[in-house]
Amino acid sequence: MFESKIIEVDGVFVGAAIITGIASSLRFYATHDSVRCLHNAILPDLVALKQRVTATFRRMGHKAVTFREA
Repeated sequence: MFESKIIEVDGVFVGAAIITGIASSLRFYATHDSVRCLHNAILPDLVALKQRVTATFRRMGHKAVTFREA
């Protein structure tokens, strides 16, 4: 079983970093549309992955989604 780390940006869950079978590399599993372009990207470490995901998330101009009760 693979180990994973949750990736959040500005309090929003955007995906998970999954440790691959290749030593010291991580695969990004995107769950948020603003970072979908990075889905399955492989990066060397968690710091690099978080920086890239954060930059992409913020560049895409994410707006907080709010829900109202009817």
